[in-house]
Amino acid sequence: MAQPAVIPPTGNSAQDPLVISYLGLRKAVGIIGVALPLVLAIGKALLQGPGIEPSISDYYYTHLGNVFVGSLWAIGVFLLSTRGYDWRDQTAGISACIFAVGVALFPTTPNCQPITAIGRAHFTFAALFFLTLAYFSYFLFTETATDRRPTPRKLQRNVVYRVCGIAIVGCILLIAILKFSGKETLLGLPNPVFWLESIAVWSFGVSWLTKGETILKDN
Repeated sequence: MAQPAVIPPTGNSAQDPLVISYLGLRKAVGIIGVALPLVLAIGKALLQGPGIEPSISDYYYTHLGNVFVGSLWAIGVFLLSTRGYDWRDQTAGISACIFAVGVALFPTTPNCQPITAIGRAHFTFAALFFLTLAYFSYFLFTETATDRRPTPRKLQRNVVYRVCGIAIVGCILLIAILKFSGKETLLGLPNPVFWLESIAVWSFGVSWLTKGETILKDN
């Protein structure tokens, strides 16, 4: 369960300015995750005309490329600052930062072109990034301090975390199947990779919004 290491123990830690600030960062990264697919799709439609790109990563080659890259850097820098109860939180945060920056620095191969080494690196970084986010949601966010008992709201939040973690992994597996099979539709839906990536990103965003106490906050 990720917590900032710099927060000193106080009699009312929930009101500590450092806690409030850290919760605000969690909310911010959650908002980025929820908003990113919508901003890219709507922004591209407004600036370049209608039509969904084959994947979120393909927006790198649109007028929204800087938004895509900047969002990944913002998420990566935040995850780098993640601290928690033990080494797992910090390791996961550093790893997720590296993977997010890798996705930004190694763009996907442009659509309809043979995949390149950079494109393979992009796919690898993206898969590892999403899997690390799933690990955060399913394993780390569901933990409770050893000296505390989970509240009813905490148990409800754990359900949200686990559903989000499973959704992220499920989407990554389906994307891998589509990539290797060469299929361009899923159940008749065009651009399935974009929608699966969007679901994974939304799941990530909801998980972090919940962790930031925007959703299911303790009374």
